[in-house]
Amino acid sequence: MKHNKRIFFCCFILSCSKLLLAQDSIKTTSDTLVFSGQVSMVGNYNFDNPLPLQIGGRYIPTLEYDIKLPDNNLLDFEVAANIYGSASSRLFDTINVMGDIQPYRAWVRYSTPQFEFRVGLQKIDFGSATLLRPLQWFNEIDPRDPLKITNGVYAALGRYYFLNNANIWLWMLYGNEKARGFDALQTTKNTPEFGGRIQYPTPRGEIAASYHHRTANTQNFLYVPNFEQIPENRFALDGKWDLKVGLWFEATHLVKHKNIGILTNQSLLNVGADYTFGIGNGLNVVAEHLFMTLGQNAFEFDNNTNISASTMSYPIGLFSSISAIFYYNWNDESMSYFVNYSHQFKKVSAYFMAYYNPKSQQGIQQNEFTNTLSGHGIRFVFVYNH
Repeated sequence: MKHNKRIFFCCFILSCSKLLLAQDSIKTTSDTLVFSGQVSMVGNYNFDNPLPLQIGGRYIPTLEYDIKLPDNNLLDFEVAANIYGSASSRLFDTINVMGDIQPYRAWVRYSTPQFEFRVGLQKIDFGSATLLRPLQWFNEIDPRDPLKITNGVYAALGRYYFLNNANIWLWMLYGNEKARGFDALQTTKNTPEFGGRIQYPTPRGEIAASYHHRTANTQNFLYVPNFEQIPENRFALDGKWDLKVGLWFEATHLVKHKNIGILTNQSLLNVGADYTFGIGNGLNVVAEHLFMTLGQNAFEFDNNTNISASTMSYPIGLFSSISAIFYYNWNDESMSYFVNYSHQFKKVSAYFMAYYNPKSQQGIQQNEFTNTLSGHGIRFVFVYNH
């Protein structure tokens, strides 16, 4: 499947190249071609890791091409690659080197003032929560990552926007096997996923309902019955309001149509609030609490997890800020923290971070950023965008 995805990516780039070579015959004065990129360098020292020193780099080159059509319609393309490498070592001893080139984005979109349709490798993100996100169905964005790196999904997505700011989403995914967000199980290979979402404005906010269907499997999961195909339906309701204090919630329920023990049903509820205090330049505080329960039957409430999270951010000046994120797991009474000082230079953004995370972080995030941060450590990140 990985090989097929890279073939698709190469074919997509080739198609875009042919389009660009032929642009003399179709180009208008409003067509635009933009090449940009993000270069990031990372230095990490983890005091609890057998290979404590890690040095890495990433380059995300991006090519965008927009074709303006009559009646304010638009046809645009985006292609991006994720080129990264890292070396982990114990000083003057062992060294472990890894790296790869992967497709990051590769999509084409047709849009009108009230409608858009996008197909290809893309990011799909929605919901009301900030730190602990039951609705993180299609991405791996970690709030602790200043670059918000996330792998895309292969999908077709259509959205229609009504004049009263209501909107409806419909999507279909194919070729995405990896677990995402709070998923316990991977998706079965070569099976389509589909779903939709309706958002509707309310006084001082909005409310939304979402649905998604996929086929999961337990082939790489221990201690549960082995199934290659498990139909799964997930339902969600979320809302957000600005009442001087920002308030929101996200609630999801996942049901699998085969008995796999406590993973048959999964329910999550997040409630959160944020407020900016008039202290100095303004201290913003966000607090969320996540309740999660698993069970062979729905809403048994026998296997529960409670996690609280909070973030505080303070702008020191026009070019510097400091922020901190805390997680607390009420079940095992474990805490993690993440402190980040950032400074914007003329062409480079710099981040200095200190952190502590328990070795087991299941139930919070699933992505490469979290997996490299277990234990105590410090991290430097330098970013250049061109």
